[in-house]
Parts: sequence; structure tokens; C-alpha cells
Amino acid sequence: MANSTQLKSDALLEQMKQHLTTDAGKELTKKIGLVYQINIAPKKIGFNEVTYIVDLKKGEVTKGTYEGGKPDATFSFKDEDFLKVATGKMNPQIAFMRGAMKIKGSLSAAQKFTPEIFPKPSKM
Repeated sequence: MANSTQLKSDALLEQMKQHLTTDAGKELTKKIGLVYQINIAPKKIGFNEVTYIVDLKKGEVTKGTYEGGKPDATFSFKDEDFLKVATGKMNPQIAFMRGAMKIKGSLSAAQKFTPEIFPKPSKM
């Protein structure tokens, strides 16, 4: 089953979940107020993807599909490319132009999804 795949991104999204409970995380929720779906594939976009919802309305990160309607924007990444974008090692616009990131939904919402919303990684 695809869900048994261990992604490097799992740890980062777990940190994001903790981050959103902090004061800095609550500020993000107030500032952005959007819901993002992130599909992360181990090797190739569109295959064996694991879906996460980063809900910056409620301040939650959950695994699985969004229950509250449609997310504002949906991103698809390969595991390693997601980590590069989230940690600021790859510019999101460049990732998009190279096809390392695919976007569905509102482009204005997508533009607010920047490396700044992620907690600074301690040791990963």
C-alpha cells in the first residue's frame, strides 16, 4: 500500500503541525487563512502520492483528503523537491517552471505558500 511509504517530508510536516500550535504558527493562521493540499510522491508526481492538508484557517496539518470542501490550492511534488522548496533550497517559481511542482486551484493562494510558512528545521 502507498501509505506505508516513509517520506522524508513526513518529518517536516510533523514539525509544521507542532509549529502551528505556537504563537508564531497562530500568527500565520491569522495572516494567511487558506487551506492547502499537498500531494507528495516518493519518486514520480501522480504515483503513490501521500496527501496532506495544511489548514491555515484552523491551524492544523492532517494526512488525507480535505473534508471541508475544496482546498484553496493543491500542490504536487516529489518528496525530495518538496523538502527543497519548504526549506528554501529551491525557489517555488523555479520549481514550478521546471515541473518539480504542479499547482491546481487559486494562483493567488498558491503564491502565499512560501518557505516562510514552514518552521525553520532544527536537525532533519
